[in-house]
Amino acid sequence: MATKRIVMHHLGGQRYLGHGEAGGSLVIDADHPPIGVRPMEALLGALATCTAFDVVEIMNKRKTPLTSYRVEVEGDRAETYPQRYTHIRVKHIASGPGVTVEQLEKAAQLSHEKYCSVAASLNAEISLEVELEAQPAQV
Repeated sequence: MATKRIVMHHLGGQRYLGHGEAGGSLVIDADHPPIGVRPMEALLGALATCTAFDVVEIMNKRKTPLTSYRVEVEGDRAETYPQRYTHIRVKHIASGPGVTVEQLEKAAQLSHEKYCSVAASLNAEISLEVELEAQPAQV
């Protein structure tokens, strides 16, 4: 089993800076003015990026590289807490020599049904374990 990790550091207010194990950074915040995205937008962004990785790779392997590509993701949230997503729409918009809607549809379907771990995680029952550790205040 592969384990992934990100560490989020509180920067003050409602702003956090995360560092992934591969060295990348992620800013998530709800401060004004925002310099990052909100947590639920980050979830949509993770889904968009995960499926985009797959679609680009699949289209390249099928000798139909994309010259222009974007993924638009919208999510409807529940009115009651915890206000989870109840419906998510993913739109793939692509162009390139020989690219057809049918080819794009096959690549997106493979991504969403087989390869995209974020999509699979959104469709799964995930066990959640919470650990707590209080540290002495630093002076």
